[in-house]
Amino acid sequence: MRRASHDEDRQTVARHAHLPTPSRLSGALTLVGISLCVVLFSAVAVAGFVLTDLANRVSDGAVTLDGDADVAPPGLGAYPDDKPFNILVVGTDECGEITKQYMGKRCSDKDDGVRNDVNLLVHVSAAPRNVTVVSFPRDLQVEVPTCTREDGSTASSMKKADFNSLFDHAGIPCIANTITELSGLPVEFAAKISFDGVIQVTDAIGGVEVCVAGKGIRDSEAGIDLPPGPHTISGKDALAFLRTRHGVGDGSDLARISNQQQYMSRLAKKVLSAETLTDPTKVLKLANIVADNIVPSDKLSNPLTMAQLGLALKGVPFDDFVFVQYPNRTDPSNANKVVPDYAAAKPLWAALIAGDPIQLSGDVANHSGVVESTPAPTTPVAPPSTAAPTPGASTAPDTRVTLPPEISGQTVEQDTCSKGNLAK
Repeated sequence: MRRASHDEDRQTVARHAHLPTPSRLSGALTLVGISLCVVLFSAVAVAGFVLTDLANRVSDGAVTLDGDADVAPPGLGAYPDDKPFNILVVGTDECGEITKQYMGKRCSDKDDGVRNDVNLLVHVSAAPRNVTVVSFPRDLQVEVPTCTREDGSTASSMKKADFNSLFDHAGIPCIANTITELSGLPVEFAAKISFDGVIQVTDAIGGVEVCVAGKGIRDSEAGIDLPPGPHTISGKDALAFLRTRHGVGDGSDLARISNQQQYMSRLAKKVLSAETLTDPTKVLKLANIVADNIVPSDKLSNPLTMAQLGLALKGVPFDDFVFVQYPNRTDPSNANKVVPDYAAAKPLWAALIAGDPIQLSGDVANHSGVVESTPAPTTPVAPPSTAAPTPGASTAPDTRVTLPPEISGQTVEQDTCSKGNLAK
């Protein structure tokens, strides 16, 4: 199996319980869950330890990771500066009560298994912190290691499988172990996301402003018709914006990922802004939404741990908060699937393992899902300092690893616009 080099004694994620399955929704719809991936931990950092009832609500139904030790609750404060951490965020194609109201018949389709259509690895480096969110395409063909199911039975390894089939195959641990095999990174925390939360999140913060370029977005299948220009979306409109595939770029799922990264970036910027985090009402709403819409691993179910992770993100510059799409190429045996581009991925994983910040060199979208609306920011060169160095301060240069152009993505600091299509 192809795998990145890393310490032999690396941590792996173990068994998670399968979770209750509401009505099945078409695979594309679950992609709305991505908007909850990283942006809520800061809200939890502020409020997770304030509301004692969150401890009961968040931990209810928590899943156990293999190797989890019984440890004393952490003290309040940021996650240890010398420790990086990784969070796997999985969104499945399930309907919640809110989405049922909007999608109707789509939510009552025959249930043929639960698909993990959203797969995000959130990597937070050791201090000085930087954040990288890696999106794995649902149609990515991967080798899958032997996995252990919830009932203790063994799920066989597979030489080639759709990434979005892994949850149904053997649950969240199988997704985590597959990512570890690809990346060489351990997965310390995991959460399954309820995509109903996207509607509640956008409503709680007064909507998210997105940008539409080209002739506009029209996609009757997703239920969206937006003219060019800025739009503040929430509720059903946010759901439709995140669902649309035919309405952006070349109409592919890869273009849709880029469009969703625009939404995630703008949502992150708003949630992490003073406008949100200094508003106690908004913060408490967001904390409650977290409690109601995730099923976490055991270690993540402790509100103090969630607070620590959130505090670790405090002060991360927006240009060090990066969304990337796992590099891929068309599957030679099936034009509708993609396979890993191991060569392009190698410097990405090496940078994350080393804790180096990354510099994008590719386009914001390889499949025309978005276009950049503002030039990528440049860091001005500071004049030489004549002041004496601060005792204990590091004099190491800011080393950035330039990723190959095959890796598309954007920073939170960049503004992008959907490259709209009038599909139908």
